[in-house]
Amino acid sequence: MVDITQIESALGINTKAAIIEQIKHPILDEHKIELHIKRDDLVHPVISGNKWRKLKYTLLYALTQGHDHLVSMGGAYSNHLHALAYVGHKLNIKTTGLVRGEQPEEENKTLSDLRKWGMTLKFVSRSDFRELRKNRTHNDKLQKLYGGFWIPEGGSNEYALNGISEIVKEIDMDFKTLALACGTGTTLAGLAKSIPDESRVLGFSALKGGGFLEKDIKKLLRKNSRHNWSVNFDYHFGGLAESNDELTSFIDEFQSRTNIPLEPIYNGKMLFGLFDLIKNGRFKKEQPIIAIHTGGLQGNRQSQ
Repeated sequence: MVDITQIESALGINTKAAIIEQIKHPILDEHKIELHIKRDDLVHPVISGNKWRKLKYTLLYALTQGHDHLVSMGGAYSNHLHALAYVGHKLNIKTTGLVRGEQPEEENKTLSDLRKWGMTLKFVSRSDFRELRKNRTHNDKLQKLYGGFWIPEGGSNEYALNGISEIVKEIDMDFKTLALACGTGTTLAGLAKSIPDESRVLGFSALKGGGFLEKDIKKLLRKNSRHNWSVNFDYHFGGLAESNDELTSFIDEFQSRTNIPLEPIYNGKMLFGLFDLIKNGRFKKEQPIIAIHTGGLQGNRQSQ
Protein backbone atom coordinates (compact mmCIF):
# COMPACT_ATOMS: atom_id res chain seq x y z
CA MET A 1 0.00 0.00 0.00
CA VAL A 2 1.32 3.43 -0.95
CA ASP A 3 1.58 5.80 2.02
CA ILE A 4 1.79 9.57 1.45
CA THR A 5 3.56 10.09 4.79
CA GLN A 6 6.33 7.71 3.72
CA ILE A 7 6.59 9.48 0.35
CA GLU A 8 6.96 12.86 2.04
CA SER A 9 9.57 11.44 4.38
CA ALA A 10 11.54 9.94 1.48
CA LEU A 11 11.51 13.28 -0.33
CA GLY A 12 12.33 15.34 2.76
CA ILE A 13 9.10 17.34 2.64
CA ASN A 14 8.38 19.36 5.77
CA THR A 15 5.10 21.29 5.61
CA LYS A 16 5.50 22.29 9.26
CA ALA A 17 8.35 24.55 8.11
CA ALA A 18 5.84 26.76 6.26
CA ILE A 19 5.66 29.37 8.99
CA ILE A 20 3.65 32.60 8.80
CA GLU A 21 5.71 35.77 9.22
CA GLN A 22 4.37 39.27 9.80
CA ILE A 23 5.96 41.86 7.50
CA LYS A 24 7.14 45.21 8.82
CA HIS A 25 7.33 48.01 6.25
CA PRO A 26 6.74 51.81 6.28
CA ILE A 27 4.08 51.51 3.56
CA LEU A 28 2.14 49.04 5.69
CA ASP A 29 2.43 51.30 8.72
CA GLU A 30 1.29 54.33 6.73
CA HIS A 31 -1.84 52.59 5.44
CA LYS A 32 -2.49 50.59 8.64
CA ILE A 33 -2.34 47.26 6.80
CA GLU A 34 -1.39 44.01 8.55
CA LEU A 35 0.49 41.79 6.08
CA HIS A 36 1.75 38.27 6.72
CA ILE A 37 3.55 35.84 4.41
CA LYS A 38 3.04 32.09 4.58
CA ARG A 39 6.47 30.71 3.80
CA ASP A 40 5.60 27.71 1.66
CA ASP A 41 9.01 28.22 0.03
CA LEU A 42 10.43 26.55 3.15
CA VAL A 43 8.60 23.24 2.61
CA HIS A 44 11.53 21.86 0.57
CA PRO A 45 14.61 23.36 -1.15
CA VAL A 46 13.58 21.98 -4.57
CA ILE A 47 9.92 20.88 -4.44
CA SER A 48 8.91 24.07 -2.69
CA GLY A 49 5.63 25.86 -2.21
CA ASN A 50 2.66 24.97 -4.37
CA LYS A 51 4.72 22.62 -6.54
CA TRP A 52 4.54 19.85 -3.94
CA ARG A 53 1.02 20.76 -2.88
CA LYS A 54 -0.20 20.24 -6.45
CA LEU A 55 1.78 17.06 -7.08
CA LYS A 56 1.07 15.34 -3.78
CA TYR A 57 -2.25 13.60 -4.37
CA THR A 58 -1.77 13.18 -8.11
CA LEU A 59 1.42 11.28 -7.32
CA LEU A 60 -0.35 9.23 -4.66
CA TYR A 61 -3.13 8.29 -7.10
CA ALA A 62 -0.71 7.38 -9.90
CA LEU A 63 1.40 5.15 -7.65
CA THR A 64 -1.69 3.54 -6.12
CA GLN A 65 -2.82 2.63 -9.64
CA GLY A 66 0.54 0.99 -10.34
CA HIS A 67 2.04 3.61 -12.68
CA ASP A 68 5.83 3.85 -12.78
CA HIS A 69 6.17 6.56 -15.44
CA LEU A 70 4.92 10.15 -15.13
CA VAL A 71 4.49 12.49 -18.11
CA SER A 72 3.82 16.21 -18.00
CA MET A 73 4.42 19.47 -19.86
CA GLY A 74 5.77 22.97 -19.29
CA GLY A 75 7.98 25.78 -20.49
CA ALA A 76 11.77 25.82 -20.51
CA TYR A 77 11.84 27.34 -17.01
CA SER A 78 8.96 25.31 -15.61
CA ASN A 79 8.93 25.02 -11.81
CA HIS A 80 6.43 22.18 -12.19
CA LEU A 81 8.69 20.07 -14.43
CA HIS A 82 11.63 20.90 -12.17
CA ALA A 83 9.74 19.53 -9.16
CA LEU A 84 8.43 16.50 -11.04
CA ALA A 85 11.89 15.55 -12.29
CA TYR A 86 13.29 15.74 -8.78
CA VAL A 87 10.44 13.58 -7.42
CA GLY A 88 11.12 11.00 -10.12
CA HIS A 89 14.83 11.02 -9.33
CA LYS A 90 14.36 10.58 -5.58
CA LEU A 91 11.63 7.92 -5.87
CA ASN A 92 13.17 6.09 -8.85
CA ILE A 93 10.17 6.82 -11.10
CA LYS A 94 10.59 7.41 -14.83
CA THR A 95 9.57 10.90 -15.96
CA THR A 96 9.04 12.58 -19.32
CA GLY A 97 8.72 16.32 -19.87
CA LEU A 98 7.15 17.86 -22.97
CA VAL A 99 8.78 21.27 -23.30
CA ARG A 100 7.27 24.17 -25.24
CA GLY A 101 9.27 25.37 -28.25
CA GLU A 102 12.38 24.29 -30.11
CA GLN A 103 15.31 22.71 -28.32
CA PRO A 104 17.80 25.49 -27.52
CA GLU A 105 21.41 25.27 -28.65
CA GLU A 106 22.48 25.82 -25.06
CA GLU A 107 20.17 24.58 -22.33
CA ASN A 108 19.39 26.72 -19.30
CA LYS A 109 19.97 25.54 -15.73
CA THR A 110 16.40 24.34 -15.31
CA LEU A 111 16.60 22.04 -18.33
CA SER A 112 20.04 20.86 -17.23
CA ASP A 113 18.56 19.87 -13.86
CA LEU A 114 15.76 17.95 -15.58
CA ARG A 115 18.25 15.89 -17.56
CA LYS A 116 20.51 15.43 -14.52
CA TRP A 117 17.56 13.98 -12.62
CA GLY A 118 16.75 11.55 -15.43
CA MET A 119 13.77 13.22 -17.06
CA THR A 120 13.38 12.49 -20.77
CA LEU A 121 12.80 15.79 -22.60
CA LYS A 122 10.74 16.13 -25.75
CA PHE A 123 10.44 19.56 -27.35
CA VAL A 124 7.10 20.30 -29.00
CA SER A 125 5.94 23.15 -31.20
CA ARG A 126 3.90 25.94 -29.65
CA SER A 127 0.83 24.89 -31.64
CA ASP A 128 1.13 21.29 -30.45
CA PHE A 129 1.70 22.56 -26.92
CA ARG A 130 -1.58 24.47 -27.05
CA GLU A 131 -3.35 21.27 -28.08
CA LEU A 132 -1.71 19.32 -25.27
CA ARG A 133 -3.04 21.88 -22.78
CA LYS A 134 -6.54 20.61 -23.46
CA ASN A 135 -5.72 17.28 -21.77
CA ARG A 136 -6.75 17.75 -18.16
CA THR A 137 -6.88 14.10 -17.14
CA HIS A 138 -5.04 10.89 -17.86
CA ASN A 139 -6.56 8.80 -20.66
CA ASP A 140 -5.79 5.79 -22.86
CA LYS A 141 -4.77 7.95 -25.84
CA LEU A 142 -2.12 9.78 -23.84
CA GLN A 143 -0.98 6.52 -22.27
CA LYS A 144 -0.44 5.07 -25.75
CA LEU A 145 1.32 8.19 -27.05
CA TYR A 146 3.73 8.72 -24.16
CA GLY A 147 3.69 5.48 -22.21
CA GLY A 148 3.01 6.99 -18.80
CA PHE A 149 0.52 8.61 -16.45
CA TRP A 150 -0.46 12.07 -17.70
CA ILE A 151 -0.19 15.09 -15.40
CA PRO A 152 -1.46 18.35 -16.98
CA GLU A 153 0.61 21.54 -17.16
CA GLY A 154 1.38 22.88 -13.72
CA GLY A 155 -0.20 19.78 -12.16
CA SER A 156 -3.58 21.40 -12.78
CA ASN A 157 -6.24 18.83 -11.91
CA GLU A 158 -8.73 18.02 -9.17
CA TYR A 159 -6.19 16.06 -7.13
CA ALA A 160 -4.11 19.23 -6.95
CA LEU A 161 -7.00 21.11 -5.31
CA ASN A 162 -6.92 18.69 -2.39
CA GLY A 163 -3.24 19.39 -1.81
CA ILE A 164 -3.71 23.14 -2.06
CA SER A 165 -6.57 23.06 0.44
CA GLU A 166 -4.08 21.95 3.09
CA ILE A 167 -2.46 25.40 2.92
CA VAL A 168 -5.64 26.90 4.36
CA LYS A 169 -5.82 24.25 7.09
CA GLU A 170 -2.36 25.31 8.24
CA ILE A 171 -3.35 28.97 8.71
CA ASP A 172 -4.20 29.50 12.37
CA MET A 173 -5.17 33.18 12.24
CA ASP A 174 -8.05 35.26 10.91
CA PHE A 175 -7.60 36.95 7.53
CA LYS A 176 -9.67 38.81 4.99
CA THR A 177 -7.52 38.32 1.88
CA LEU A 178 -5.18 35.62 0.61
CA ALA A 179 -2.86 36.90 -2.12
CA LEU A 180 -0.78 34.79 -4.47
CA ALA A 181 0.85 34.71 -7.89
CA CYS A 182 -0.95 32.82 -10.67
CA GLY A 183 0.44 30.68 -13.46
CA THR A 184 -2.25 28.09 -14.25
CA GLY A 185 -4.73 29.28 -11.61
CA THR A 186 -4.80 25.89 -9.87
CA THR A 187 -3.52 27.17 -6.55
CA LEU A 188 -6.02 30.02 -6.57
CA ALA A 189 -8.85 27.55 -7.25
CA GLY A 190 -7.78 25.29 -4.40
CA LEU A 191 -7.62 28.22 -2.00
CA ALA A 192 -10.95 29.67 -3.13
CA LYS A 193 -12.56 26.29 -2.53
CA SER A 194 -11.24 26.11 1.03
CA ILE A 195 -11.17 29.58 2.63
CA PRO A 196 -13.73 30.82 5.20
CA ASP A 197 -16.90 32.41 3.81
CA GLU A 198 -15.94 35.93 4.88
CA SER A 199 -12.54 35.84 3.11
CA ARG A 200 -11.42 36.19 -0.51
CA VAL A 201 -8.51 35.16 -2.73
CA LEU A 202 -6.69 37.68 -4.90
CA GLY A 203 -4.44 36.31 -7.63
CA PHE A 204 -1.81 38.21 -9.59
CA SER A 205 -1.25 36.89 -13.10
CA ALA A 206 2.41 36.50 -14.05
CA LEU A 207 1.37 36.02 -17.69
CA LYS A 208 0.81 38.60 -20.37
CA GLY A 209 -2.52 37.85 -22.01
CA GLY A 210 -3.52 35.62 -19.13
CA GLY A 211 -7.24 36.22 -19.56
CA PHE A 212 -7.76 32.47 -20.03
CA LEU A 213 -6.98 32.04 -16.32
CA GLU A 214 -10.44 33.05 -15.22
CA LYS A 215 -12.02 30.50 -17.55
CA ASP A 216 -9.66 27.75 -16.35
CA ILE A 217 -10.28 28.59 -12.69
CA LYS A 218 -14.03 28.39 -13.24
CA LYS A 219 -13.59 24.94 -14.80
CA LEU A 220 -11.62 23.75 -11.77
CA LEU A 221 -14.32 25.15 -9.49
CA ARG A 222 -17.24 23.83 -11.52
CA LYS A 223 -18.62 21.97 -8.49
CA ASN A 224 -18.20 25.06 -6.32
CA SER A 225 -20.30 28.15 -7.01
CA ARG A 226 -18.45 30.51 -4.65
CA HIS A 227 -17.48 33.91 -6.07
CA ASN A 228 -14.80 34.71 -3.53
CA TRP A 229 -11.86 35.22 -5.86
CA SER A 230 -10.46 37.53 -8.52
CA VAL A 231 -7.36 37.83 -10.71
CA ASN A 232 -5.39 41.04 -11.26
CA PHE A 233 -3.70 41.30 -14.68
CA ASP A 234 -1.85 44.60 -14.19
CA TYR A 235 1.52 43.43 -12.85
CA HIS A 236 2.93 40.90 -15.32
CA PHE A 237 5.73 43.28 -16.42
CA GLY A 238 5.47 42.11 -20.02
CA GLY A 239 5.25 38.36 -19.55
CA LEU A 240 6.30 35.32 -17.57
CA ALA A 241 10.09 35.72 -17.76
CA GLU A 242 10.06 39.51 -18.14
CA SER A 243 11.17 42.06 -15.58
CA ASN A 244 12.48 45.63 -15.34
CA ASP A 245 14.52 47.87 -13.04
CA GLU A 246 11.47 48.91 -11.02
CA LEU A 247 10.61 45.31 -10.16
CA THR A 248 14.26 44.46 -9.45
CA SER A 249 14.57 47.44 -7.09
CA PHE A 250 11.40 46.44 -5.25
CA ILE A 251 12.62 42.85 -4.81
CA ASP A 252 16.04 43.99 -3.58
CA GLU A 253 14.50 46.40 -1.08
CA PHE A 254 11.94 43.84 0.15
CA GLN A 255 14.58 41.14 0.61
CA SER A 256 16.84 43.57 2.45
CA ARG A 257 14.06 44.50 4.90
CA THR A 258 12.60 41.05 5.48
CA ASN A 259 15.33 38.52 4.62
CA ILE A 260 12.69 36.66 2.60
CA PRO A 261 13.99 35.54 -0.83
CA LEU A 262 11.90 36.31 -3.92
CA GLU A 263 12.19 35.68 -7.66
CA PRO A 264 11.02 38.02 -10.45
CA ILE A 265 8.74 35.56 -12.22
CA TYR A 266 5.94 34.96 -9.73
CA ASN A 267 6.30 36.02 -6.09
CA GLY A 268 8.21 39.24 -6.78
CA LYS A 269 5.47 40.43 -9.14
CA MET A 270 2.72 39.42 -6.74
CA LEU A 271 4.20 41.38 -3.84
CA PHE A 272 4.98 44.38 -6.06
CA GLY A 273 1.33 44.42 -7.13
CA LEU A 274 0.08 43.92 -3.59
CA PHE A 275 2.13 46.84 -2.26
CA ASP A 276 1.03 49.03 -5.16
CA LEU A 277 -2.64 48.31 -4.40
CA ILE A 278 -2.02 49.03 -0.73
CA LYS A 279 -0.44 52.40 -1.61
CA ASN A 280 -3.51 53.19 -3.68
CA GLY A 281 -5.91 52.47 -0.84
CA ARG A 282 -7.45 49.30 -2.30
CA PHE A 283 -7.63 47.48 1.04
CA LYS A 284 -9.54 48.40 4.18
CA LYS A 285 -7.42 49.36 7.15
CA GLU A 286 -6.59 46.78 9.81
CA GLN A 287 -7.94 43.83 7.85
CA PRO A 288 -5.24 41.13 7.78
CA ILE A 289 -3.78 40.02 4.43
CA ILE A 290 -1.82 36.80 4.01
CA ALA A 291 0.41 36.42 0.95
CA ILE A 292 1.32 32.86 -0.03
CA HIS A 293 4.98 32.45 -0.97
CA THR A 294 4.67 29.72 -3.61
CA GLY A 295 8.39 28.95 -3.85
CA GLY A 296 9.95 28.46 -7.28
CA LEU A 297 13.13 30.26 -6.28
CA GLN A 298 15.07 28.31 -8.90
CA GLY A 299 13.53 30.87 -11.27
CA ASN A 300 16.16 33.33 -10.04
CA ARG A 301 18.62 31.50 -12.28
CA GLN A 302 16.77 32.23 -15.50
CA SER A 303 18.66 35.49 -16.10
CA GLN A 304 22.05 34.22 -14.94
